[in-house]
Amino acid sequence: MTLTKFKESLESISSELDAVVSRREELLKESRAVISQSSRSIVKIHTGKVKDAAKDLIQTKNLLKGLRKIAEKDLKRYLIPPETEYVEATIVKSVAEGKTIPSQTDLKVSSEAYLLGLLDSIGELKRMVYDSIRKGEVNRASDLFNLMEELYIQLSPYAIYDHVVQGVRRKLDVSRRLIDDTRAAVTEEVRRTEFMKSMKSLANKLPKKRRPSG
Repeated sequence: MTLTKFKESLESISSELDAVVSRREELLKESRAVISQSSRSIVKIHTGKVKDAAKDLIQTKNLLKGLRKIAEKDLKRYLIPPETEYVEATIVKSVAEGKTIPSQTDLKVSSEAYLLGLLDSIGELKRMVYDSIRKGEVNRASDLFNLMEELYIQLSPYAIYDHVVQGVRRKLDVSRRLIDDTRAAVTEEVRRTEFMKSMKSLANKLPKKRRPSG
């Protein structure tokens, strides 16, 4: 009995798997760069450097194109984390610029990454709400909160796909807590603003004291 063909098959499989491992390592390495750059973009958006963030996201988009070529079909699951971060950053930029939230087709990402990125953006919207409150922009804070809530309402039904989109249920739970906390802050600020307006209006209606003549 000869094992020549058997050994040849193993050698072929070994070469094939070595190539997959090499591609996987490259994917993981480049994915970290995408995630890092997307995170920096979000920081820049919060600090008002939206144009700089936009330039970073163009580079991120190009990096993702390269990653997709490396991933091919067998390693596509490794694209979910970097694509998720890219989706989140792009959504935050769109909101900061007053633009429509981009679609999955616009971003050319997987369904999993799009859903998870949308959910992650809720946390960044909370930060934008608090920034608006600090600036005294109550109407904007309310609008941003309404967007947070709308995203959650639209995404809640996808909890049933947690066995397919890993982490979606956990992110929904986190989002629910973020929304409850933010609602309390926005409600308090709206009430405070309305109270201050009422006090100012009342003060304007009261007769002004005349200075004594002397």
